[in-house]
Amino acid sequence: MARGRAPGFESTREEILAAAARLFARKGYPGTSMNEVAEACEVSKPTLYHYVRDKHELLMQICESHVQSLAGLVEEVRAQDLAPEAHLRALIARFVREYGEAQHQHRVLTEDVKFLDDADRERLLLVERQVVAAFAEAVAAVRPELQAARLHKPLTMLLFGMINWTFTWLRPDGELSYESVAPMVADLFFGGLGAVQASKPAALVE
Repeated sequence: MARGRAPGFESTREEILAAAARLFARKGYPGTSMNEVAEACEVSKPTLYHYVRDKHELLMQICESHVQSLAGLVEEVRAQDLAPEAHLRALIARFVREYGEAQHQHRVLTEDVKFLDDADRERLLLVERQVVAAFAEAVAAVRPELQAARLHKPLTMLLFGMINWTFTWLRPDGELSYESVAPMVADLFFGGLGAVQASKPAALVE
């Protein structure tokens, strides 16, 4: 009979992923050793390998956990059954907040995903596409004519351009918090959204 996981396995694993994400975000994936990860987690190296097979799997688990968390946020907001504008504003608020709370994981996803193999990157990309599609649907629900003009997806990518890179300039100890920035992002997007003309189809690269 296979031995089951010890109580607390998942919580310890999450602590390891969080510590590794902090190191990868600060030093980069290539510049971080498993010895450093074990030291940061205050565990022995053999204990670390009880939770992850190698550094590549550690990177994959950090990235996968992050994108699955984002996908979960989409479903949580969808379950609220909000009106279109409230729905999109809720998505923006939840994502800005999540990026603030998981900025190390987000930095790792954006900067170190290139070190994963093709199959792992494709699996992550599939989830990311689903998240982007959910945002695009939310944009189209606010202004359906933008979907007919094939502008809802480009506008979604512009919105993610505002959200995705806040971690590069917004400091946790600064004057602004992620909580205060979230409605600013939504107001800026909606304020510009009404000015977008949908008369000409966008030229998209397939």
